[in-house]
Amino acid sequence: MVDSVADLVLRGGPVHTMAGSGPATALAVRNGRVLRVGSDDDVADLVGSGTEVVELGGRAVIPGINDAHLHATWLGALWPHTLFGETGAPGMPPERPLRTAAERRAAILRAGDLLAGLGITSYTEPGLGPGEDAGGTGAFGTSVVEQYRELAAEGLLRARVTALWLYGELDGRSTLDDFLAGLATVDGPGADPERLNFAGVKIFADGIPPMRTAYTHHCYTDGTHAELLVEGQDAADRERNLTEMVLAAHRAGLQVGLHATGDRAIDLLLDAVARARAEQDADLGHYVIHGDLVSPEQLRRMADLGVGLSAQAGIAVRTAGVVGATLGQERAAGAWPLRAALDAGVPLCLTSDAPVLAPDWRREIAAADQWMGPAEDPRERVETLLRCYTVNPARQDGASAWKGTLAEGMVADLCVLAADPLALTPAELPDVDVELTVLGGRIVYERG
Repeated sequence: MVDSVADLVLRGGPVHTMAGSGPATALAVRNGRVLRVGSDDDVADLVGSGTEVVELGGRAVIPGINDAHLHATWLGALWPHTLFGETGAPGMPPERPLRTAAERRAAILRAGDLLAGLGITSYTEPGLGPGEDAGGTGAFGTSVVEQYRELAAEGLLRARVTALWLYGELDGRSTLDDFLAGLATVDGPGADPERLNFAGVKIFADGIPPMRTAYTHHCYTDGTHAELLVEGQDAADRERNLTEMVLAAHRAGLQVGLHATGDRAIDLLLDAVARARAEQDADLGHYVIHGDLVSPEQLRRMADLGVGLSAQAGIAVRTAGVVGATLGQERAAGAWPLRAALDAGVPLCLTSDAPVLAPDWRREIAAADQWMGPAEDPRERVETLLRCYTVNPARQDGASAWKGTLAEGMVADLCVLAADPLALTPAELPDVDVELTVLGGRIVYERG
């Protein structure tokens, strides 16, 4: 029948749906959705005169990559520079402030081109809003929000974007009054929330361990303690204000992404989420951003409360020595417990935090594998870590019903790799080329 002819068919290579289905070698797409997955023969009757056919020739299909913590506008301004080199602590970024709406628009588009070439079909802009209207980079204020909305309306976004509102300074201070005032102005998700969705709010609880600004239960090796970045008269008042921010966001039906690297900051979030869910038992997908010093007990609580973790293995690999110097080697040895998070059932997203690191998910998966240590089954390890870049981020986006896997009926966001990732070790993955990127059934990148 004419109405069952596919718009796009990929055949002749392994298709990994991440949906728990059996082996497949072909996938058919119609109207931007996965129409059928199976063998080459299974999709043969869907090929018509107008069907675009991609012969995989052994190349592999996986769901589109979702980087759940990526500052795309800032990335577009700085690339090819990143804050980290290959080793050590971050340095000062180059001075490339975005001063006009046109410059911000160009940066978003530039990042979109870069990400499409990496097979990235979704990402989260973690923090845009009035708190950064006077920011020095020009990459996080409300003008950026306006540019995203215009690009989405024009159909020019090269990926699906989830964004968090920011009512304080990036990596800096916020007040309860400003936060509550910001929540009062939040409007709807937009005309097409599958393309651009403002899902919640970002709060900066603390800084980072190398700068001795993570909010911890223990002092640093020099005897100092950090303070919360949320303003207040004293430590107890600051903790109460952070708790009120989380509760207010939950009551408004908004997700909270809390930048929290210290265990004391993470405890505050978990206590607040427990209170919020006792009042209104809705799983809004609250999550910890970074979570460097999260403890085993906190991971168990996170799993029970449905709180996710967005982590950067590349930062762990690069800064472990510095963290050891500031916190002591014993405490640093337990930092970034990625394996324990997965074992506890915490929804773990691996992310790049670009432009802190390059937005190359292949390198981040290799770094996570290196950090976690030898795997009994390397193939299973690769699949597990791929889920941290596909299935789990879709959950964080509140979108697991329609993206993150290639099950029939899901959006046709996919990535074609030059080799089968499940036949490789994670260390081999960075050398595998991205051959093709498809967003909503439309090819947005093709190598060569």
